[in-house]
Amino acid sequence: MSYWGKVIGGVAGFAMAGPWGALFGASLGHAVDNGNLAGGRALPFDSARLAAMLGRREQVFAISVTTLAAKLAKCDGPVSRTEIDAFRASFRIPAQNIREIGLLFDQARDSPDGYESHARQLGLAFADHRSILEQVLAGLYQIARADGPVNPAESIFLTRVAFEFGLDNAAANRANFGASASNPFEVLGIAPAASNDEVRARWKVLVREHHPDGLASKGVPPEMIKAATDRIAKINAAYDVIKRERKL
Repeated sequence: MSYWGKVIGGVAGFAMAGPWGALFGASLGHAVDNGNLAGGRALPFDSARLAAMLGRREQVFAISVTTLAAKLAKCDGPVSRTEIDAFRASFRIPAQNIREIGLLFDQARDSPDGYESHARQLGLAFADHRSILEQVLAGLYQIARADGPVNPAESIFLTRVAFEFGLDNAAANRANFGASASNPFEVLGIAPAASNDEVRARWKVLVREHHPDGLASKGVPPEMIKAATDRIAKINAAYDVIKRERKL
């Protein structure tokens, strides 16, 4: 099952209330019935927060990832075609969802709202799947690099997203350098001075966190399974380089 397939039940809500209209309309009555809205009145509206409150992790993923990608692409100026293409490629948007996601992306890009709450809610929704958050951050780095090196505005944005995700420095560095790093220690997120035992332990942790079979058993969607497969290949390759260098 793909998380993109559960973005919104229909696109009619876009015309009336922006990208969150359909999700909000379908969910409001349920929230009131369950006492999640104070006195039957809506709290200050936050689409990602509402989706999280209702336990809809798929919608949190789709809304938050699309919003973060749009805000990142815009943070240093007009959004380019290469950035949009990088978003579609990095997160493997299914062909049948391109129209919905495109509308959502455009709405998020043009909205004056910030991005921090979306990063925070995604971090909370996937607190038990840190490897997914790391892969999302890696995808955002690919978008940032689509039109050239990561610039200061993009760097600030991505650093803030990593913080809101609750990722440590090692995970953030892997997301940043993992796709292109020539230094195997950067890929593993460990210091070059680490002992052999520390390197081996780190490799085992990363393999356990990112192994596709383990993620699949937890219901992680196919697009993230493919990203995990790619990440495992890089992790194993980096570990092999260190083993050869140290004659382990």
